[in-house]
Amino acid sequence: MRVLVTGASGMLGRATAQALVRRGDDVTVLQRRPAGLPCAEVLGDITDPAAVRRAVRGRDAVLHLAAKVDVVGRWAEYARANVDGTRTVLSACRAAGVGRLVHVSSPSVAHAGAALSGVGAEPADPARARGHYARSKAVAERAALAADCPDLPVLAVRPHLVWGPGDTQLVERLVTRARAGRLPVLGSGAALIDTTYVDNAAAALVAAVDACGPVHGEPLVVSNGEPRPVLDILTRLCRAAGVPGPRHRVPFLAAWAAGAAVDVVWSATRRRTTPPLTRFLAEQLATAHWFDQRRTRAALGWAPTVGLEEGFTRLADWYAARGTGGSRG
Repeated sequence: MRVLVTGASGMLGRATAQALVRRGDDVTVLQRRPAGLPCAEVLGDITDPAAVRRAVRGRDAVLHLAAKVDVVGRWAEYARANVDGTRTVLSACRAAGVGRLVHVSSPSVAHAGAALSGVGAEPADPARARGHYARSKAVAERAALAADCPDLPVLAVRPHLVWGPGDTQLVERLVTRARAGRLPVLGSGAALIDTTYVDNAAAALVAAVDACGPVHGEPLVVSNGEPRPVLDILTRLCRAAGVPGPRHRVPFLAAWAAGAAVDVVWSATRRRTTPPLTRFLAEQLATAHWFDQRRTRAALGWAPTVGLEEGFTRLADWYAARGTGGSRG
């Protein structure tokens, strides 16, 4: 199949493009800087119609991952990359006659701050989504699914908390805070959360490219299907990286209030540094969020092949190869 992958410079986009190449697909990637992948590259911004048209030309399928993923920044930045970028991709796909589009979204589009325990892929809700990232992804997902039609089947996939070797979004940030002694446990640490090892997430996206058509017009949440207490997850990630785990606890209400205050300060001063805490982060670390995977696995004909224990071992080996690894157990 001739596939375009947008956002291949990120960990998940890169892993997915590599998986497509390995199985023999004709892959093109689109991102702002070279990814160094063994496939054709188009360099450009996801909001540049000309660049996107060049990238989608001749493609059978588009896998759209490119997005602004961060906890700081103005709404306009998120809207431009995540909403306008998605609309640019949709327009280019329709004009080029692309046969299928897999839009990569996020479970945060349906998370209003309360616990999510064993639920499916509930509707994206921009009005209730927390923070600029989640809100912009909710708007983008709704736009993508609204474009679903016989000529352009659209499937939205929401990988949940993807991590693995080389991860700069989740693992590196946790490890940096833990190394500095600034990684607390919020609340009891007993809230169950699920995560997704990167190879499993990539395999799910490849499966989604194949399934899109017969399966379309709906969102699917992807995870390992192994919910564990958040304290256990944090401890194991830190152990793999060779840094101390969480050392102290902060009551959830205090953390939430502090996060809300930080949100106000960072927004008012337009700081670009990563804040110590946000309201969204407090809710993510103190409330349960794990998902029923039955619909996803049936629709995609997919199941995870790398369990959490093997994932932690692979992460420890990766850090050890760089001289900073911790325990594999």
